[in-house]
Order: sequence, then structure tokens, then C-alpha cells
Amino acid sequence: MANVLDLRRRIRSVKNTRQITKAMKMVSAAKLRRAQERMVSARPYAQMIASVLDSLTRRIDIFDEETGSLAHPLFAVREEKRVLLVVISGDKGFAGAFNSNILKTASNFLEGAEAGREIDIEAVGRKARDLLRRRYPVAEYSEATEEKRSTRQSRKGRVEMTGDHPGMLLKLESDRVLELAKSIIDRYVHEEIDAAYIVFNEFKSVIQQRVIVEKILPLIKIGDQQVTDSAEPTAEERARAGQAAATSGVPLTEADTHEAEEEDKKFGTANVDYIYEQPPAELFEALLPRYIAARLFHAMTESVAAEHAARMTAMDSATNNASDMIDSLTLHMNRVRQAAITKEIIEIVSGAAAL
Repeated sequence: MANVLDLRRRIRSVKNTRQITKAMKMVSAAKLRRAQERMVSARPYAQMIASVLDSLTRRIDIFDEETGSLAHPLFAVREEKRVLLVVISGDKGFAGAFNSNILKTASNFLEGAEAGREIDIEAVGRKARDLLRRRYPVAEYSEATEEKRSTRQSRKGRVEMTGDHPGMLLKLESDRVLELAKSIIDRYVHEEIDAAYIVFNEFKSVIQQRVIVEKILPLIKIGDQQVTDSAEPTAEERARAGQAAATSGVPLTEADTHEAEEEDKKFGTANVDYIYEQPPAELFEALLPRYIAARLFHAMTESVAAEHAARMTAMDSATNNASDMIDSLTLHMNRVRQAAITKEIIEIVSGAAAL
């Protein structure tokens, strides 16, 4: 049985831990607000690119006369024998079930794939890289030359790691995202892959988010989101997130951008003959990679906001648990101290009675 001194040391240790978790909660809340602002500010850019591309499809001849479908390579639909999966996770821990939910959804996608389908994985974030590298082999490529692109030497398994991007979410830059998007597009155009999917945490507000699997290639209709799978949080998880947000001053509802988005959509649907400085076909070719990059960038900004929200909720729960533990230990210490005092009184009284 612990004595009073041991219990006091433990209480002091738990109080120090509570101060740390409370500070981490407030830091995550501040970072969450900034991440939400960045996420909302990135939406008009992606919406306007989609509107411009939608407008260009009405003014240039990019349709195949025989099939009637878009003739651009990114719109070509093939049998999905080789698939690329981009897994967007976090770089740090202490975020509750944030990373495990993403990796669980990615594992369900890999396990549910057809037997003959080959899958390449691009991991964004250290948590996805560390886990997936332990499970699947890393692909090996020959060295690239100026005349020839790098080629895969030999396939080691049905699922392989073809690349990882740790630290990208810590300092999210559009140039790095555009480089990743161009790499995915290049592999799709050269028929190294037949489809591309991304797994990330879609974030609208603290209590309205989900882990989804979204298909980004081939393009079916510009501006539409192709969600193939999703995992919703439980009611208990929503309640905990709402409680953490309420005590941190974070709004529970997303910013109202509906009016601005509807105004941006009118650009592509307006019956106006726009005059472009470059030829429409050249603009269409140049904007498609940026449209894919905008989709990836938007998914990453939402993932960053969701990670901070998950860490804020986890640290709020840890702070509350520490407070409960301090109360329990204090009560136990008082009982031990009272028992020791009672024992000493009984010994004194017994000694006095024996004289």
C-alpha cells in the first residue's frame, strides 16, 4: 500500500502532465483555426479552375467523334489492373485515432481489391510511411537518363511502396503538391497506372468530418467528387470533439462560403463567349495538371485541419482524465493519512491505558 509521500509525488506528476496536455490542447486549437482559414481560402482557387475548365470544354473540340467522350488522356477510362493509392496521414502522434482510422480505411481498400489488381502506394506523412513500409516492399527503379524515363526493375509483390513524402504536411507548399500531381499524371498518361485514388480525412467542421477514399483519375466530370468509400465518426466521438471545441473557442460549424461558391460556378455555365489570351486548347492542357494539384492540395489542407482537431480532442480528453485521476489520488491520500493518524491515536491511547 502506497504511503502519503508516494501519493503526493504521484499527484504532483499527474498535475505536471495535465499542464502539458492542456498547453498542447490550446496550441492545437490555435493551429486548427489557422488551418481552417487556409482551407477555406483555398476553395475559391479550386472552384475557379474547375469553372474555367468547364467553360473551355464548351469552346474547344476535345471530344472523340466516334465515342463522343473527351479525347484527353486523363479522361481515358481503362480496366483497373494497376492502381495508385495516395495515403494522406499525419506526421506526428498524440492525435487519438486520427492516423489509425486513415490507415484502417487504406487497409480495407487494399484487402478489398481484386486478386489480379496491382497497387502502388504513395505515402504522405510519416505515420503512413512507417506502417506501410513494414507491411509492403519498396519498389526499385532503374536510374533515369535524359533520353529515357526510369523504369521499374521487377515487381516484388501485388502491393508495393513507390514513394513517400514525410514532412510535406508540416509545411504545405503548392509547388511540392504540383510536383506530386504531375508525377501521378505522367504515370497515368504513360499507362503505368489505370486509376488513382486518395485516402484522407475530409474536414468540414470539428463535428462534421469523415475518412474517405476519392478517385481522382481518370476524370469523369470536372468539379465532381468521386467518393468510393467513407467511414463516419461515431456519435461519442462527435460529442467529445464538440466538447473540446467549446472549451477552446473553436466554432462547431464550417464557414459559410456557399454564396461565393455559387457565384464561382456561374462562370462556367454563363452563356458568354469569353476571350482567352492563349488558345483554349492550350489553356485546357495547362490547367488540367493544376486542377489535379488543387484537388490534392485541398485534400491535404483538410487533412491538416482534421489532424489538429483530433489532437485537440485527444488532449482535452487527457486533461479531463488527469483531473479525474488527481481527484481520485487526493481522496485516496486523505484516507491513507487519516488511517495513519487514527492508528497513531489508538497506539497512544493504548499505551496510556497500559500504564
